[in-house]
Amino acid sequence: MRMPRWTMGLGLFALTTVGTGCAWQTSNSCCGSCGNCAETGCCGSEDCCGDCEGEWTVLFDGTNTDHWRGFRRDGFPDQGWEITEDGALHKIAGAGGGDIITVETYDSFEFAWEWKVAQGANSGVMYHVAEADDLPATYFTGPEYQILEDANHGDGQNELTSSAALYALIACNDKKKLAPVGEWNTSRILVEGNHVEHWLNGEKVVEYELESEELLALIANSKFKDWPRFAREGQGHIALQDHGDDVWFRNIRIREIAE
Repeated sequence: MRMPRWTMGLGLFALTTVGTGCAWQTSNSCCGSCGNCAETGCCGSEDCCGDCEGEWTVLFDGTNTDHWRGFRRDGFPDQGWEITEDGALHKIAGAGGGDIITVETYDSFEFAWEWKVAQGANSGVMYHVAEADDLPATYFTGPEYQILEDANHGDGQNELTSSAALYALIACNDKKKLAPVGEWNTSRILVEGNHVEHWLNGEKVVEYELESEELLALIANSKFKDWPRFAREGQGHIALQDHGDDVWFRNIRIREIAE
């Protein structure tokens, strides 16, 4: 686990770790044991119990935001984000606040969460995000797992920018199944060395290699071509995007992978 690069004024915080058996899962949509993880996508893959081995860190359990802070800020935003009565982290539409990032940085990891969106809403999860004076936004470095209500947003009409895609670069395969608007989806991002996978509702929908010729060619023909640090960091924070819309997150957790 790497310490954050942007640390001015940060206090100490307690890590919450859990062991095997998927004990961190709290919602009815997740499994209470490894029995049906492959169906729900809570833990990962067909070999769920194998994937669940090792310690998970709970990054959001519905009670506090200790593991998060604002992008290029010392603390958590004082507006725009709230914890709801039912234990979700809500990005409030039009209320400002900006993107939030994990306090820690990560290189190889498995990041899992649940999310839902309002009609036509847009958000995303960026990973390997860096902070610097010349990096004004999380997406200048971090590849994005797109979060979107596809049916009522223009980006949903383009497979490259629809939900769960590697935003603007790689579309999902035909296994993608998105929950109806207002219902919870389960997602995860697996980064192991240069190998990356996006999962949605129990199915692997995107797979690619960082630093590969294929990815670099896609970047060279995209909006990211003039950003030299995009998808090149190899480690960094994980970000939840403020795109100005109503989005809810819950059961956020991470497992580091030894390379």
